[in-house]
Amino acid sequence: MLRLSGLILLSFVSGSSIIFAQSGRRIEPTPSPAPTVIGPTYSESQPRIGRIRRPTPQAAAEVPNPQKPTPAPVTVAAIDDGETLKIDTNLITIPVSVFDRNGLYVPGLKQTEFKIFEDGVEQEIAYFGTSDKPFTVALVIDVSPSTAYKIEEIRKAATAFVDQLGPEDTLVVIEFDHSVNVLSKPTKDRAQIYKAINKADFGDGTSLYNAVDEALRKQLGLIVGRKAMVIFTDGVDTTSRKNSYDSTLNYAEESDTLIFPIYFNTYLDNTRRLSTADIYMTRGTSADEYVLGKKYLDDLSEATGGRLFKPESTPGGLTRAFEGIAEELRRQYNIGYVPSAEGKLGQRKQIRIRVARPNLVLRARDSYVVGSAVAPQLVEKSK
Repeated sequence: MLRLSGLILLSFVSGSSIIFAQSGRRIEPTPSPAPTVIGPTYSESQPRIGRIRRPTPQAAAEVPNPQKPTPAPVTVAAIDDGETLKIDTNLITIPVSVFDRNGLYVPGLKQTEFKIFEDGVEQEIAYFGTSDKPFTVALVIDVSPSTAYKIEEIRKAATAFVDQLGPEDTLVVIEFDHSVNVLSKPTKDRAQIYKAINKADFGDGTSLYNAVDEALRKQLGLIVGRKAMVIFTDGVDTTSRKNSYDSTLNYAEESDTLIFPIYFNTYLDNTRRLSTADIYMTRGTSADEYVLGKKYLDDLSEATGGRLFKPESTPGGLTRAFEGIAEELRRQYNIGYVPSAEGKLGQRKQIRIRVARPNLVLRARDSYVVGSAVAPQLVEKSK
């Protein structure tokens, strides 16, 4: 036993030590502090659960020929008109919506707080800005028999949405039953838009897929700038022949249009109508078809970075939903980058967005197809 400066140290074979004071009082060793568990200091966009992309005749016809050489990237050639900067290059621009856990928009984020990854590789941000610019919206209204009991509610809802938009925003109004009718070409004239909405009236059949194709390809596809589609429907399709669930969803994934479905659950209404043998009801629509319709609308919104609204479960009703859509379109963050690795024409690239703040919700598309419209050629100038 060895006396050290008034303390007695006992060593054990195990290597542990206990120190006693001269008085014999035992001094307990100071425990090491438990390691602090630190959560993520950032928030990330979440990838969709993979969709099985079933080839369709239309989609198969659009698959690029692998024997054809991939076009070389075009060098930058800018045209400045004072408001926008047109760039002929392979710049990819991704709109990003950022909310807190209460669903409130988060303003004031800086470029330095964002990171963007393509196929897991961080990319250099070449463009950053907010989307406080006019946009074009296609209002697509389901006037098929299944929505007959909802037609007045749909008209009012569509009018309420128009009231949320700015005077410089442009609208297209489309109705569909068995056929697809463009009630108003792109216009800022509110009187013309309201008149078109009130003309919408129900008929027979439901060609939802044809209507989505009309809006994406023939109307919005020809417009340069920021675009969105708002669809008022129950999602059921009974009469489309030229287009399908998969062909339209494939194109939506490749487009640069945000899609916001307003989902009306008409199943119970139409079940009651069947019991009264309503002559306008399209017979034979099963519960499975309604489930498929809801899934189609979910897929459209998720694939494009939009979101689905259900009037009966949206706090504040449709008015609040439309305020949210209008705010989102105006206040999104746009991130642009030139991919560090060239892809082959038709190749799908995965995208992930990160913001250097915790506990936020990020919504953006999670992929794009090389050569698709997701690489728009019009970029707003930074102020």
